[in-house]
Amino acid sequence: MKRSKLPFYLLITGLITIGLVLSIFRHLEYQVPWMPGEKSTIWSIEARVEFDAIGEAVKVNLSRPQSQNGFTLINESTASPGYGVAFIDQPPKSEWSIRQAINEQTLFYRADFLVDNSQATANIPAPKLNLINWEEPFKTAANQILSQVRQQSADEFSFAQQLFKILTQQEQDQNIALLENKQSNLARLAVDLLNQAAIPAQLIYGLKLEDGRRRQDLVPFVRVWQNEETEIFQPMTGLRGLPEEYILWQQLQSPVLEVVGANHSGVSFSIIKKQESIAAAVQAKQDTEQNLVSFSIHSLPIEEQALFKTILLLPVGALVVCLLRILVGLRTSGTFMPVLIAVAFIQTSLITGLVGFLLVVLTGLMLRSYLSHLNLLLVARISAVIISVIAIIAVFSVLSYKVGLTEGLKVTFFPMIILSWTVERMSILWEEEGAKEVLIQGGGSLLTALIAYLAMTSDVLRHLTFNFLGMQFIILAAILLLGNYTGYRLLELYRFKPMLSHQADQDSNK
Repeated sequence: MKRSKLPFYLLITGLITIGLVLSIFRHLEYQVPWMPGEKSTIWSIEARVEFDAIGEAVKVNLSRPQSQNGFTLINESTASPGYGVAFIDQPPKSEWSIRQAINEQTLFYRADFLVDNSQATANIPAPKLNLINWEEPFKTAANQILSQVRQQSADEFSFAQQLFKILTQQEQDQNIALLENKQSNLARLAVDLLNQAAIPAQLIYGLKLEDGRRRQDLVPFVRVWQNEETEIFQPMTGLRGLPEEYILWQQLQSPVLEVVGANHSGVSFSIIKKQESIAAAVQAKQDTEQNLVSFSIHSLPIEEQALFKTILLLPVGALVVCLLRILVGLRTSGTFMPVLIAVAFIQTSLITGLVGFLLVVLTGLMLRSYLSHLNLLLVARISAVIISVIAIIAVFSVLSYKVGLTEGLKVTFFPMIILSWTVERMSILWEEEGAKEVLIQGGGSLLTALIAYLAMTSDVLRHLTFNFLGMQFIILAAILLLGNYTGYRLLELYRFKPMLSHQADQDSNK
């Protein structure tokens, strides 16, 4: 009995309607633009403070960022159940306190920055000189370095420039090597030497803005004063100025994190970029408390939002696989293995990922051909393949590092179980179908992974899938529609073309 397709088409219509309604509502209510870059860019940065409380009163101080060149602070909030919270302005920091806490504790501080070219950093007065009482032989080494730099400079900024040049040179001076035994932090050593030369300087920290990054650390910089002017130096290179992709988290010389009443404290940062209107950002500031408890992915901590930003791209990859397999007829090794490879390419970059994937799989196939002669049981054989893949990745990582190709270290981002299963499936396919089938399915998998990668890294699709959750319903509806397709695939039409031509000739001869 032929079943009616009406419920199926009603389901498809319902999914598309829900997706469109949710997307249009978010666009109209929250003024989220349909296309990236159409409105203002907002960077949301979340600091995650973790520590082990020991059952006593706990007090936590975390430095807070301020508006600065190119960035306006539009919103800040915290999530810390049971803790009292206060925002202190001088110096800018957030302070948590609780009478008693025990075991692992996690506190969140979140700041939203609007990209604003009209914003300028407020004047920061020069700090007091912090003179170090150097002991011998460190005192003599410091004086010799400062004397040499003074001869090669004309003012405070050129003095700092020459000092960083000496500190970062390849063939290290013996005086520098001696001082580094006392102070291994190069940025802090530079500040100490500048203060010793009566030049105001202080250690500050910045954060690299990369969309979707998690567990990031602060990067040290050195700010130097010359009369009323200031200049920022990069201690590892000696270059002047703050790189464009950085934002300053701490602009005054004070501890980034202070925890009293606990052990093993630490802070890490997660970053995410959003496209919203200024009005929406201001509204979000007013609704901060409500948003923290609202049921939405955008109310999650930034670290989890960054994770979801990648997860929400997986349906796009699945749609690409469905299109290529169902409509085009492309054969792949594993149904959704190409999607996982595409996700790995996002982490490694495309060229590095392709080269690493081919090297690991080809080497793994050679090892797997030897294992097939041992007649092992399936579980033991797959376990041996997993260990072999780990060893191959380790060897390639060390080799690439030794020859200076640090990009090769990114091969560790590949999911090792997926790589092992790829090697196993390819090997079985080789034994049963021959090398030609391996090339067809392997090539099909890589081509599908490449197209999925291009789709998943598209700025437009990344923007739509993360900011409009209704898009997930529309993608689901498209996949269900493809699942109902029973016609010829594109490659089948190409394969049957001679037969169809022959049939057409016969018909014309009649």
